[in-house]
Amino acid sequence: MFIVNFLSAFGRYLMLMGRTFSLPERWRMFLKQYVKELTQLGVDSIGIVLLISFFIGAVICIQIKLNIASPWMPNFTTGYTTREIMVLEFSSSIMCLILSGKVGSNIASEIGTMRVTQQIDALEIMGVNSASFLILPKIMGLMTMIPCLVVFSMAAGFIGAYASALVGIVSVDDLTIGLQHDFRQWFIWMSMIKSFVFAFIIASVSSFYGYTVEGGSFDVGKASTDAVVRSSMLILFADIFLTPLLS
Repeated sequence: MFIVNFLSAFGRYLMLMGRTFSLPERWRMFLKQYVKELTQLGVDSIGIVLLISFFIGAVICIQIKLNIASPWMPNFTTGYTTREIMVLEFSSSIMCLILSGKVGSNIASEIGTMRVTQQIDALEIMGVNSASFLILPKIMGLMTMIPCLVVFSMAAGFIGAYASALVGIVSVDDLTIGLQHDFRQWFIWMSMIKSFVFAFIIASVSSFYGYTVEGGSFDVGKASTDAVVRSSMLILFADIFLTPLLS
């Protein structure tokens, strides 16, 4: 039964994405919606990304210095490990998991509300491809902004690490040497590629659950929760496959 339900849902998801990725009927309207989604899904999330990344960067630096540092390790180990954690996993994977709760629930509830209030049916009656009109700008907007948020997250995490250094946890010079030690530029690009895929998962899965909701306001809330859970699971699965593929 589980496999049948999964295949049925996956088939409906593919059919919806097929309708979504069609040429916009009115490019002016699409660009207007695209800019709106850039602001609503991306720009409005900058604050929480910077705040979380700043404190996580500081905490990682403190934890490594106090609990992992050893006389056998060089002094720059703290900065080096902090950089690797922030660049390779936190700023891309963990931050996207956090954003799936904020952005994913927003997308699912917005489209779900339009479904139960029959606004989507009205668009269909007017001959508008509602899937492309509603979902495509959200997917494109989120895929544009998430890589930018990843870069902001990395920068905020490093600033947080320096903030912990200023209070005497680790010396600024050792931290700087660690952050620069054996730096590989590809790691930055790898994180951005991963976040690009994660953004598509968040936007498309959340839109699917919102678009296919049936019932009333209670079902919209349930669809919003399901969207966050499913997109988070898919992000973790995708991370497992993308990490060795891109490394």
